[in-house]
Amino acid sequence: MQRHTQTFKSENPPDYRHDTVLPLPMEVRADAWAVDAACSGNPGPMEYQAIDLATGARVFHFGPVKGTNNIGEFLAIVHALALMQQQGLHDKTIYSDSYNAILWVNKRQCKTKLERTPETEQLYQIIQRAENWLRTHTFRNPIIKWETSKWGEVPADFGRK
Repeated sequence: MQRHTQTFKSENPPDYRHDTVLPLPMEVRADAWAVDAACSGNPGPMEYQAIDLATGARVFHFGPVKGTNNIGEFLAIVHALALMQQQGLHDKTIYSDSYNAILWVNKRQCKTKLERTPETEQLYQIIQRAENWLRTHTFRNPIIKWETSKWGEVPADFGRK
């Protein structure tokens, strides 16, 4: 059985979208932030960022620090949640292409296997802060898996593949 998936065709913006400057498929909310991480090697220099889907503007960027891609994806979601709460954006959606990171956020624990060394200690402190934030705050922002196979790369992608 052959399965056909159609990748969203990129126009900037499509003529039927008036809520964004980005090429977004109709099923993607523009009142949202997309997050992504990049890591050169695993572990290696890791960074993450968020992009506002309505404007295309970078909301935040962190790194590079020594880490893993999964840690970056996790921290990007938590960073977005904390910033949204601080700004009163309680209904804004977060898109992430990382199933693992979404799972870790829902379980409120970063399940990394990265070795804790003097070189990674600063990152471990940030992870602990993120986990503590998740345990001590409630949020209602939807965290939705970005469907790369249908929609192409997440708009926060660093473009290094």
